[in-house]
Amino acid sequence: MVARLIFAATLVGAAAAGAAQGPAAEQRADWESRLAAARVKQKEGIAAQKAAKTRFEEEKKACFQKFRVNDCQNEAKQRYVAAMHDHRRTENEGLAAERQVKAEEQADRAARREAESARQASSLPGRAAATEADREAAERLRSEKLADKEAQARAGKQRRDADAARLREKRLKHERKVAEKMEKARRREAEAAR
Repeated sequence: MVARLIFAATLVGAAAAGAAQGPAAEQRADWESRLAAARVKQKEGIAAQKAAKTRFEEEKKACFQKFRVNDCQNEAKQRYVAAMHDHRRTENEGLAAERQVKAEEQADRAARREAESARQASSLPGRAAATEADREAAERLRSEKLADKEAQARAGKQRRDADAARLREKRLKHERKVAEKMEKARRREAEAAR
């Protein structure tokens, strides 16, 4: 019975371990591809901003060669501001996509933790019963061993008592024989002395 409970707990644990390993491979691949696309978008936005700034600086210098310098520089600045606005939007879209993927990953981890917690809570009574059964089996085994030792001790005491009684009887028999022989020897001496 204990072995069955342990086997069932092992199967449940193995199934839960599979669920706790993480999201499915296709979900992980989707997140990775979306993260890669978001990072590419961010890099494109940053690179485009740098290029727009360089272009603006060149256009500003080129405006000094024209008749209406301030108008030329203002037009260049307007183009630069519009380009920067578009490029920042591109970068921000990449950042938003990355945040979205991270939020989905975090929600998935939280859901898996919650499921694992619920699984552990549901298996707790079974584990407690298995532990109690193991404890009872160990206590029975200990009691049986103690009873065996007590029986062996009683048998040993009886053997020792029987051996001691035999030795006493043998000693008494020997002492009686010696006393009889001594008595005979005295009688013979007394008869021989007369």
